Amino acid sequence: MQRPLILASTSRYRRELLTRLQRPFSVESPEVDETPLPGETSLALAQRLALAKAQAVAARFPSAVVIGSDQVADLHGEPLGKPGDHARATAQLQRMRGQTMVFQTAVAVVCAESGFVAHDVAPVRVVFRDLSDAAIENYLRAEQPYDCAGSAKSEGLGIALLESIDSDDPTALVGLPLIRTCRMLRAAGVDLL
Repeated sequence: MQRPLILASTSRYRRELLTRLQRPFSVESPEVDETPLPGETSLALAQRLALAKAQAVAARFPSAVVIGSDQVADLHGEPLGKPGDHARATAQLQRMRGQTMVFQTAVAVVCAESGFVAHDVAPVRVVFRDLSDAAIENYLRAEQPYDCAGSAKSEGLGIALLESIDSDDPTALVGLPLIRTCRMLRAAGVDLL
């Protein structure tokens, strides 16, 4: 018997990525406070939130295999979240121009009934171009990436912001590292093939 598969996320980007696996799944909001803890690193924040999201939904659906994920943009040790609006997105991108950042994309897979818990992080090193204020404004007006960590929507026009991307899991920058997710799903007993 295949266990139900649930994505513990309200992110349309993660939902689109998980659809690639061609396995039916449902989506549940994890209702987790995403406020960073004092002194928490970007890596620790992403890991904690991915696991907390998966565990929160697994508690409500104990027989399901639940996937939780979180992404935090790290600028020289400072976590940058989703900007939420145009002014904050502008400020983020102005600080990021010409800089190298790491997007920490964490994923967790949990099944409460079987006791399965696994989590991992797929860091993505990104070098931003030295962008003019006009280029930043044009990008933001066209893409409106206010729900993307660090305002960088790489699967859209945001790719034009970048000089390079370095990652061993190409979907990690979009928000769900599918290679790691597949590995954990196999370990949880979810046969994708």
